Amino acid sequence: MQYKIFFTRSAVKMLEKIDFPIQKLIKIKLDILAKDFNALENNLKQLKGEKNIYRLRVADYRVIFEKKDSGLIILVIRIGHRKEVYLDF
Repeated sequence: MQYKIFFTRSAVKMLEKIDFPIQKLIKIKLDILAKDFNALENNLKQLKGEKNIYRLRVADYRVIFEKKDSGLIILVIRIGHRKEVYLDF
């Protein structure tokens, strides 16, 4: 059971602003997550008050995404530094 990963336009723009080595690490972690959702359970946390919205910890950065089990989809909503990613969410 493998998930498909999709990005919002704003998430793509946020990813492009990050240094290349961190971009690469984020992509690797998302690939691992797509293949086995429970493989990174130590770095995953469901956001309080939100249903099916999770955050993935990658170094000092966070990837906020929505998990849709019905279509096996992971929709990346936001990517950013841990100090800034939760603002305006």
